[in-house]
Amino acid sequence: MIQLVNICKNYGPRELFVDLNFKLNSSQRVGLVGRNGSGKSTLFKIIMGEEGYDSGEVILPKGYKIGTLKQHLTFSESTLREEAALALSEEMKYDVYRVEKILFGLGFSEQDLDSDPLSFSGGYQIRINLAKLLVTEPNLLLLDEPTNYLDIVSLRWLQNFLTNFDGELILITHDRSFMDSVTTHTMGIIRRTLNVIEGSTYKFYEQLHADEELHAKQKISQDKKVKELELFIAKNKARASTAAQAQSKVKQLEKMDLLEDLNFDKSLEFNFNFKETPAKILLDVKDLKFGYTEDNILFENISFTLAKGECLGIIGKNGKGKSTLLNTIAGELKHLAGEVNFNPSASLAHFGQTNISHLDPSKTVMDEIYAKNPKLGESTVRSICGGMMFSNDDAKKKISLLSGGEKSRVMLGQILASEINLLLLDEPTNHLDMQSIEALTKAVRKFKGSSIIVTHSEELLRKVCDRLIIFAKGGAEYFDGGYDDFLEKIGWEEEEGVVKKKTAKKTNYKETKKLKAQLTRERNRETSSLKKEVETLEKKIIKTEDKLELLHKELAEASQIADNSKIVDLSKLISDEESIVEGMFEKLEESQTKLDEINEKYEKKLEDLS
Repeated sequence: MIQLVNICKNYGPRELFVDLNFKLNSSQRVGLVGRNGSGKSTLFKIIMGEEGYDSGEVILPKGYKIGTLKQHLTFSESTLREEAALALSEEMKYDVYRVEKILFGLGFSEQDLDSDPLSFSGGYQIRINLAKLLVTEPNLLLLDEPTNYLDIVSLRWLQNFLTNFDGELILITHDRSFMDSVTTHTMGIIRRTLNVIEGSTYKFYEQLHADEELHAKQKISQDKKVKELELFIAKNKARASTAAQAQSKVKQLEKMDLLEDLNFDKSLEFNFNFKETPAKILLDVKDLKFGYTEDNILFENISFTLAKGECLGIIGKNGKGKSTLLNTIAGELKHLAGEVNFNPSASLAHFGQTNISHLDPSKTVMDEIYAKNPKLGESTVRSICGGMMFSNDDAKKKISLLSGGEKSRVMLGQILASEINLLLLDEPTNHLDMQSIEALTKAVRKFKGSSIIVTHSEELLRKVCDRLIIFAKGGAEYFDGGYDDFLEKIGWEEEEGVVKKKTAKKTNYKETKKLKAQLTRERNRETSSLKKEVETLEKKIIKTEDKLELLHKELAEASQIADNSKIVDLSKLISDEESIVEGMFEKLEESQTKLDEINEKYEKKLEDLS
């Protein structure tokens, strides 16, 4: 157990934490959320003892070990065994068997022990760092964005590992579905202090919104009372007959604990500017082939059409060619064979990981937005800049002064300024926090045009993609279905969750394939009705949340003009809708739990066949 007591931390005049309190109990796995810049990584450094604080106390039990997973992959030894053994303490430096046991548990084979650490894939290199961490036998894992740069297969493995980790965990990640799948509690840095609840990020933000709404109502009531008292004092303090009453009201006013206005963090705002088109099919790709040489073909025979309103997801392990395929479709790379045919009315916008180099370092944020659509007025450009969190003077910052994340926001702003009906996005959630990812997801879902997205985010795939192109061992294949359909019907054959055996076991592959198909059919029969129920509830929840979003905006407007009658009506309506959403979430959790239990049962059976 660790405990933080009244921690305060300032950076110059800026208060980062004020009287921050937290207690981590045995076996708790906590997801730490908060806007970019709220101090999540600083809090980790304070717990690790790597950064000081102005006042308060950090209490750690005697002998309690804290470990953190390094994101940067730098290896100094020539073999896996020697690299992992670097983590052994001086008194344990000859106990190499401990290292080997952990490496086997993480999926490495005996043959792997003498291999160069740099010869492994990115996902396995993360496991090497994880092995070095586990050798120290930590009680607590502090993981700061461990999902960065991991592909889906590695993410799914890490998710399974953390779920079964025997110890405490505090996790920072922008991947909401990943966080919710491995944590028992959610903790948020909100207005310079910590709020903790048991449950998911969705439950946390529901509670936060409810608390903020109550605060707003109480403030409206208090402001009205303050005005009444001030008016009475002003009218009666000069009269001898009522001066005593006025003085009593002054004392009453002085004793009041006045509620402050809540300062809300800014969120990115997305609203893609759809260009009307009569076309039903915006893109037709036929037998596309690309390779840097004929001996190094990344993909071939890729064919698909993209209709207006459809979204295609490109998924697979790192280094297989996902971004290359998107760049080839966008025309930034020359294909070796095949055709990429755009409808004449298609208007394309491409957000790519390498597109940052297209920005002019000498220009300002506003200049770059204008460059994409010179017809826009200054107020519209400033509005787009503000939506991308470049308000006031920040909109006149030079590109050369921006961070990588800020430059990514400029490129997203350029897309928002453009009139488009075809959207190509390569890892658009990088550098975005949870709220911004949610806003982007809603915008893509509402976009009337067509989209192609490269992403490792399973949540984004589930919410927006109708069809997929999957990069696996043998190249790339088109799949006519969503991500859950893919997992159900095919799944990741390269899934790295099974420990490699020291000796290969002879297998009747035809019989195994037949048994797998039979188990898959049985699972489909058992989960069919539950899946439909979950999908229906998710759609209803999204629809109701969209309605609530509008109602909250109306409530805010009514509060600004002090329309108390409308405030009361809207508050009741919001309360009713939130009760409905809460009921649906309870049903969804129940159905999803049943669905997960069935899937887990069949996954174990399928794993036993492998």
